[in-house]
This record gives sequence, C-alpha cells and structure tokens, in this order.
Amino acid sequence: MRFMVIVKASKDTEAGVMPSTELLAAMGKFNEELVKAGVMEAGEGLHPTSKGARIRYGSGESVTRGPFALSTDLVAGFWLINTKSLDEAIAWMKRAPFAEGDEIEIRQVFSAEDFGEALTPELREQEERLRAEAAKK
Repeated sequence: MRFMVIVKASKDTEAGVMPSTELLAAMGKFNEELVKAGVMEAGEGLHPTSKGARIRYGSGESVTRGPFALSTDLVAGFWLINTKSLDEAIAWMKRAPFAEGDEIEIRQVFSAEDFGEALTPELREQEERLRAEAAKK
C-alpha cells in the first residue's frame, strides 16, 4: 500500500527558517533507514507559501499568490512510502525525528483497483503508459 505522509507547515517553515544541521542529519539517517527497508519512494521539503500560488477553478477562475495565512491545511513537505498497512506506515513515521508539537498526516494513495469499472482498460493503459514515460525523465 502506498501512503503520502504530509508534513504540516509551522510558523518557522512559513517564515523560511531552514532546519539545523542536527535536524538535517537526523532526517537523513531516518530517510536512509526508510530506503534500506524498501519503504521510501520519494520525499521532499517544500518552500514556504510565499513562493507559491493557488488556483481556484470555476466561473471566474482566479490565481492567488502566496503567502497564505498559517492554517492546518498548509504543507511543508512530504514522503511517499510503500508499506503493507496503515499500521506499518504509522510505526515507521513514529520514528521520524520531529519536535514536540510538529504534526504529520498519513493518507493512502489510490491504486488502479480502487476505481473499479470506471477505469476502463483503455484508461488503465493510458495511465500505465504515462507513468512509464514520467519515470524515464
């Protein structure tokens, strides 16, 4: 099962405060454990929302450039991990070197099977082809 681990933003991440050398070393060690166990597929930190934008779709489509007000929906980074269950994902992420008060969210990523008959053989082939092309880049 694939899961996205969402690292919530904080006042510091939104202010562009970079992690300390100690935190970078601890996170590197944790990421190395994930990779060696075959769990980690990707992981990245994100710039603050002051360097981003939001697009609202519909009539009167609009683009709003950051920064955005600090809220629980802002994301500072993510991992994409592959584990046998949500419980295993939780066990791994409980080991992540975060400080007291930091927060993450773990969400399962849809797989092709989750879409049932709506994902026709043609759409499935297109999805597989696009993933293969993207993996080459």
